[in-house]
Amino acid sequence: MALVNGVLKLLAKSQAIEAPAIKVGGPFASLDPQRGMQDRFEIFLVEKMGLGKSLEALHVQLGKPEEHAPLKLLRKKELTAVVGLVALLAVSKSVPLALFGMFIGFNFPDASLKGQVRKRQKAILQGFPAMVDLAALTIESGLDYMAAFAKIVSVAPKKTAVELELEKTINEVELGYTRPDALRHFADRTGLQEVRSFVGLIIQSDELGTSLVGLLRSFSADLRFRRLTQAEQLAAQASTKMLFPIMIFIFPTVFLLMLSPMIMNLVTGGMPF
Repeated sequence: MALVNGVLKLLAKSQAIEAPAIKVGGPFASLDPQRGMQDRFEIFLVEKMGLGKSLEALHVQLGKPEEHAPLKLLRKKELTAVVGLVALLAVSKSVPLALFGMFIGFNFPDASLKGQVRKRQKAILQGFPAMVDLAALTIESGLDYMAAFAKIVSVAPKKTAVELELEKTINEVELGYTRPDALRHFADRTGLQEVRSFVGLIIQSDELGTSLVGLLRSFSADLRFRRLTQAEQLAAQASTKMLFPIMIFIFPTVFLLMLSPMIMNLVTGGMPF
């Protein structure tokens, strides 16, 4: 009997050692598996399903708004998944269709927010070549690149999306981040390859001690050339894209206007033979 009790005590101790409280860090640090089933399920989604990194990246590219924090976004996805499941189950009474509705509902917030990310990236790209030109001009006058960014932000009558991101970069440097880290955060927040190339150019020039003005001017000219090429491509595609609406909406109207007098004459006067 004493031997059995000893074995039971050892088993209890081993279970206590093998089942520690799992904690996740970052924006999901408030999740605690001891709190309930919902937290355990969310930890499973974040850690095992790999949703944590994608939600954090989406939050960063949105500009880190408080209303779209990663944990809030995860719970919105759970809510829309439940709504999709219940709605399609009530309408169709089909379990496979309801599961499909749950899948659609779970991914719906991501699709909506990715549209906002693309809109924000487009706004950043619109002012980006001009910002690079201003940075080259200001650096050429004798300032270093971080002081040039601060000057651009301070004299702007109305801060554009790219200037707001520069202001965040300057604030990070003032809070103690190194300049390369703050610039990399700037690139991560935009999610744009053009900004990543710009940041890499500055960091490389800073490390090697090369002149930055000529590099920025060449980079700005390359940006404008690529924008011009993209505009030409869109203009070339416009005729093809317009063909379908012309055939559906314009041609029937033109034919109706051309043939309506003939049709009226046939209706009122009869056949000509």
